[in-house]
Amino acid sequence: MPKKDLYHDNVKNALIHEGWLITHDPFYIQFGEADFLYIDLAAEKIIAAEKKGQKIAVEIKSFSNDSAIYDFHLALGQFMNYRIVLEEKEPERLLYLAVPLDTYQSFFQRALPKRAVERYELKLIVYRTQKEEIAKWIN
Repeated sequence: MPKKDLYHDNVKNALIHEGWLITHDPFYIQFGEADFLYIDLAAEKIIAAEKKGQKIAVEIKSFSNDSAIYDFHLALGQFMNYRIVLEEKEPERLLYLAVPLDTYQSFFQRALPKRAVERYELKLIVYRTQKEEIAKWIN
């Protein structure tokens, strides 16, 4: 099983504070006979008025290496692969990439990450690391 991200528990707690039920930690998916993937979290939220739930999977990134662009390359590759698997295995589940607020305000405003988010229609959860709260959902 892969090592948890630096802010794994912070994001998990933030989701719980917003009413999400964590259903998998991590979310294990087998694709084909030889590929085994672990997405950081899976969660569900029941919406009383609609009587149906929302399902999400969340890949958490801290962007704590010296190179944000390197971290972004890795995160984007993971995200795209996870999206392929979820589209086939659990098409009702939305995939989000969770990123720290300071990284979103600096790195994600640059031309390349901005364009990649638009082109690949990345869904983001922007989180505050110390307060364990979600600052913004970007769909």
